[in-house]
Amino acid sequence: MAIVAQHTKFSKIAWPVLAWVVALIFFFPIAYMVMTSFKTDADAVKPELLFSFTPTLDNYANMTDNYDYWRFATNSLITATFATLFTLVVSVPCAYAMAFNPTRATKDILMWMLSTKMLPAAAVLYPMIFMTKSLGLYDTKFLIVMVLSLINLPIAIWMLFTYFKDIPKDIIEAGQMDGLNTWGEVREILIPLAWGGIASTALLVFIFCWNEAYWTVRLTTTDAATLSKLIEGNRAPEGLFFGRLSAVSTAAVGPIVVLGWFCQKQLVQGLTFGAVK
Repeated sequence: MAIVAQHTKFSKIAWPVLAWVVALIFFFPIAYMVMTSFKTDADAVKPELLFSFTPTLDNYANMTDNYDYWRFATNSLITATFATLFTLVVSVPCAYAMAFNPTRATKDILMWMLSTKMLPAAAVLYPMIFMTKSLGLYDTKFLIVMVLSLINLPIAIWMLFTYFKDIPKDIIEAGQMDGLNTWGEVREILIPLAWGGIASTALLVFIFCWNEAYWTVRLTTTDAATLSKLIEGNRAPEGLFFGRLSAVSTAAVGPIVVLGWFCQKQLVQGLTFGAVK
């Protein structure tokens, strides 16, 4: 009994300590980036000044005064928001149809959609650039919204399909007996019951859209450029200005961190949806 008690006591101490160690290891790059953003470019490349340095806001002032941060941030917010909305508008009815009116081809369609995520983006880069320039869509917010929506649709449909499958079909059939049409079933039954799953899907899609760098950097120049383009633009023939780059990166990461903090309840609810019957 004494051995069991000691083992239990050790586990209660060891696991939290291990969790903190792992968390600190993952958090250190972010903390280092934030600290570097308050250093001058000269101090940022000196490892001996990891903690002992004089903080400065020059990098943030330079970011807003000379790099027009707010224009890039506004473009990121607009494209990510509209791409998320469009993705939900398409994925909710698609997942509804597959969950409650499946056919023999449903699984094949789901696997095909998932397989599109395995396509190397570089393989279709030049055709995309050529086509969008020919259509006059290059460097437009409309193009970025469509691209972000399409690359995130498979994930959104898969997530929503999983959430919707946990809703008893009898509830939907009861709504049909009460005279609800398809839109009524979605609005009155599906959305309220799967709100946690829809919210978590929307949050993850928004984060993916906000963080997307490959397409937003290569399909924009100035008008529709997002924060990813601003970060990529902090390269110069003289090298990387780590202080300025860290400030821009911190300003780009900050909104997502704050959003995730305030929406963590919806995220956890959505990720655990259907886990407990």
